[in-house]
Amino acid sequence: MENENIRKELVVSAIENGTVIDHIPAKSVFRVVKMLNLEETGTQVTIGFNLDSQKYGKKGIIKVSNVFFEKQDINKIALIAPSATLIIIKDYKVIEKRHVEIPDVIKRFVKCVNPNCITNQENVSTRFSVIDKEDLKLQCHFCEKITAKNNIVIL
Repeated sequence: MENENIRKELVVSAIENGTVIDHIPAKSVFRVVKMLNLEETGTQVTIGFNLDSQKYGKKGIIKVSNVFFEKQDINKIALIAPSATLIIIKDYKVIEKRHVEIPDVIKRFVKCVNPNCITNQENVSTRFSVIDKEDLKLQCHFCEKITAKNNIVIL
């Protein structure tokens, strides 16, 4: 048979320095791209979508050259893709690999669902307590309104 040596996987070039976000739920990949504003970056970004994963069924991966995300951005990733793994690459080597974690308190980057909340009326930064990390529920520090994961709006 002449087809025996057909390569069955796609090879994506390694990044020299930067961050790989792996194990993103397939449905959340483009939300992560938009939230991190990656369409505006001048650096190389590789996006894999609906890739086969034994653990997750379908997953996504994002490789960003020469970018190392701040804690605030990592917290945003955790809200959208709590199963994600962050891999830091330097000189083509994995320097750090860790799972993102939803923080106990979220400040400044989620909008309160209550239109009457002071954070939607005046120039006051939002602050939420995470009251359920499994089903993702946030409670506003100011009006105490609970925001469910379907209603989370990232600013």
